[in-house]
Amino acid sequence: MGRVTTSNRRDVLRAGAGLIAGGTLATGCGTTGTDTPPPHPAANLASTTPASAAPAPRAFPGQPLQIKHGPRASASVALTFHGQGDPTLATRLLTTAEKHGARLTVLAVGSWLDAYPAMARRILDGGHDLGNHTQRHISVNAMAEAGARAEITDCADRLRRLTGSIGSWFRPSRAPTASPLVARLATEAGYPHVLSYDVDSLDYTRPGAAAVTRQVLAEVTGGSVVSMHFGYPDTAAALPAVLQELDRRGLRAVTTTELLS
Repeated sequence: MGRVTTSNRRDVLRAGAGLIAGGTLATGCGTTGTDTPPPHPAANLASTTPASAAPAPRAFPGQPLQIKHGPRASASVALTFHGQGDPTLATRLLTTAEKHGARLTVLAVGSWLDAYPAMARRILDGGHDLGNHTQRHISVNAMAEAGARAEITDCADRLRRLTGSIGSWFRPSRAPTASPLVARLATEAGYPHVLSYDVDSLDYTRPGAAAVTRQVLAEVTGGSVVSMHFGYPDTAAALPAVLQELDRRGLRAVTTTELLS
């Protein structure tokens, strides 16, 4: 399908959220920390009332409950980012993608949205997908039912308050796929699919920008869903080279919704 333009979405969703600086690095899904940086002084300036509802989750007939990749015949890929960490780096990644005509999928941690509520609008205003990556970014598959449900629904509530929607996607924290319990709870919360991935950038291991670039480009192919993270300078530095090589291979970076549509 053709590239979906974002001018209408920008007009509808523009909420005047400024770029926010400050904060600390995120902890990747492959590690054990759960700290979220304290709120930036400007964070409370962001409106908590959505200007208009953001896209809601969609069911994609023919796709499994847990989606690892899109159609292999596609000339597109989805670069997905775990949304946590320094908002300055997050904004840098979003801006880099937009300058290349690329669109990302951001799975936001609820506590990060509490600290930096303006980032929800910034993501949507850029034409990117926004989804749910649990409230506290802990090992949701290891939790009992009540706790796991709260991790999913608490983040969904933050997204709804900020954007009018629970977000387009759910991805479990600290695991590439959801346990049967977590998958069921996500479905009950309103997410028809769990978003997994088939390419892991391993950027959370802080291997350097060149290594992140090599890792992604060695495995990516048509229809791939790539796992990356906000909050890591290596990732921000690697993204331009990744996008340039994808372009050279004839692959477009689109939202996961676009990839599966």
